[in-house]
Amino acid sequence: MLRKVLKVVMWLLLAMLAVFAVLLWRNWDTVQRVFLGGLHVHETTPPAIPANLPRPAILVFSKTNAFRHEESIPPGNAFFADLAEQKGWGYFQTENGAAFSPEVLARFDAVVFNNVSGDVFTPAQQAAFKAWLEQGGGYVGVHAAGDNSHQAWGWYINDLIGATFTQHTMDPQFQTATVNVEDKAHPAAQGLPATWQRIEEWYSFDKSPRTAGAHVLITVDEKTYNPVGMFKKDLRMGDHPMVWSRCVGKGRFVYSAFGHRAESWAEPENRQLMANSVGWVLKLNGNECGAAPSSAAKPTVGEQGK
Repeated sequence: MLRKVLKVVMWLLLAMLAVFAVLLWRNWDTVQRVFLGGLHVHETTPPAIPANLPRPAILVFSKTNAFRHEESIPPGNAFFADLAEQKGWGYFQTENGAAFSPEVLARFDAVVFNNVSGDVFTPAQQAAFKAWLEQGGGYVGVHAAGDNSHQAWGWYINDLIGATFTQHTMDPQFQTATVNVEDKAHPAAQGLPATWQRIEEWYSFDKSPRTAGAHVLITVDEKTYNPVGMFKKDLRMGDHPMVWSRCVGKGRFVYSAFGHRAESWAEPENRQLMANSVGWVLKLNGNECGAAPSSAAKPTVGEQGK
């Protein structure tokens, strides 16, 4: 009898191992991205940029070598494409890190990291992006662009983002909370209500980025949600910024921790924030960073350079 029981147990264990192996095989990409330090895929041949790309032009980058926000990236890319078409800006979207060369970046006036995660650049590509930004480029980072998958890139986390991501809410993951506009006069905040409620996976950081010189635009009220992470970690920061900006040499930067859910791109307030932010880093509004707004006429958008 005991032998029969042991035999049944053995077959059950083998069946469970087989199921686990199949699941592991089917989800190996995700396992690598999330649990094994991420992918380390670096392109060396840049994409072909349309010859007639109008200026100003924005480069939307959505490469992920770590966790991929499958639901949020497509509507985010579509939002920026529509925004560029409405404004008459040039637009190009890619997940090819080789676009970050001095020659290609010179074709663009702003870069958007739409939920970019992980080790996406070679050292030369990192250096090209840093130099382009400091020489007058504009940069908008969305959600995962500020998470801890970038921590090996010291300049990016320490000097640009200015804070290290610790965790996001997990009790539950998505919660409704109240956000407050701290600087209503900043061009990126124009047209936003002083306060509103939204659903998000709320990020927390090791410190407020204002301690590293960032200009905080929007904070989240920790009293309006449960700031608890994995293993019941207390994620309260006290001063809890969600959106901030800074000048980087001659360039401009805005980071927003909003944007995990696809629904973020349908929110009127978030759409206004993103449109304002891109306009500001393009130097089309506001005199911050020593640059006056551009008065140049907007060119007609070509069929390829939408």
